[in-house]
Amino acid sequence: METRAAAAKRRASAAKIVQIENPQLKKQRVVLGELLDLPNLVAPSVMNQPKEKENLQHWRNPVKRLALTKRILPFPDLILDDPQIDDPYVSDIYKYLRSMEVQKRRRPMVDYTEKVQREVTANMRGILVDWLVEVADEYKLLPDTLHRSVSFVDRFLSVNPVSKSRLQLLGVSSMLIAAKYEEINPPGVDEFCSITDNTYKKTDVVKMEADVLKSLNFEMGNPTVNTFLSWFADVASENQKKPNTQIEFLGCYLSELGLLDYDCLRFLPSVLAASAIFLARFIVSPEVHPWSPSLAEILGYKSIELKECVLILHDLYLSRKAASLQAVREKYKQHKFKYVANLPSPSYIPNHYFEDQWCSATL
Repeated sequence: METRAAAAKRRASAAKIVQIENPQLKKQRVVLGELLDLPNLVAPSVMNQPKEKENLQHWRNPVKRLALTKRILPFPDLILDDPQIDDPYVSDIYKYLRSMEVQKRRRPMVDYTEKVQREVTANMRGILVDWLVEVADEYKLLPDTLHRSVSFVDRFLSVNPVSKSRLQLLGVSSMLIAAKYEEINPPGVDEFCSITDNTYKKTDVVKMEADVLKSLNFEMGNPTVNTFLSWFADVASENQKKPNTQIEFLGCYLSELGLLDYDCLRFLPSVLAASAIFLARFIVSPEVHPWSPSLAEILGYKSIELKECVLILHDLYLSRKAASLQAVREKYKQHKFKYVANLPSPSYIPNHYFEDQWCSATL
């Protein structure tokens, strides 16, 4: 009669033998990265391509994600690689985003400092946005989070008077909401209180968060400049398989400079994104016309339609406007952004670049 210990040892030995003879019994965990290799999830043309490292931030943008996965533009007749791919829903997404950005309930008032606010001025708003850029950089938040935060601030200020003492509270609460919406691991309420040197209590931030959400009617998914920017930068790159990162970083820099300027509220996000790409191409190659017929057709804007916005962004770039606001400028002087804030630019943009008849320029 065997002891309990001997019986346990025998059962353990038997289990090992079964495991060796039937290795299929041992279940393998499947990580999400391995799912991308399944043929029913990825287009064959993508599966056969060599694996490359992708910027994970690109995959947070739905239009960008589709474009990277299937190498197509948001128009059904513009397919880059695979003629067998037919995805009209990509065009539908783009049309939906363009229709959404013009909806009045998703747009801020362009003159709320005059009509709604009694204490908050355009200059105070610029200082707040410049500080939010520092906060986003401190917590390494996504560009989408920053742009969405500023959008929430402007939409709230369009309908709710705010005192000067509570403007910073509105800023951190808006960024808290945007971080929860965009980030995988957003900073907590305590961290946003800490970044203000505990000027506001946790209950203050939570209360303002609720007020902002109610004011937005919980509609937080409106497109921002960054929604269009990364895709526009890819379209504007001379080599679609190897995007021009300098153009992309410069476009990001210009779009964040645009966040500082109250005058830019009157432009649609897609107009700001297209203008940033126009100006970025001009800064990199001033002697070449920055807007080609192909770009005008694909992005839907003629150069003359971008003129006013481009000139404002150019003034911001040359510090002819908002010169005292330095957070964005210092941010893009870093190596990780290829020092694009240090690139020289001509002091003016030739008028013929905004005319319909331009020099021959290709994508």
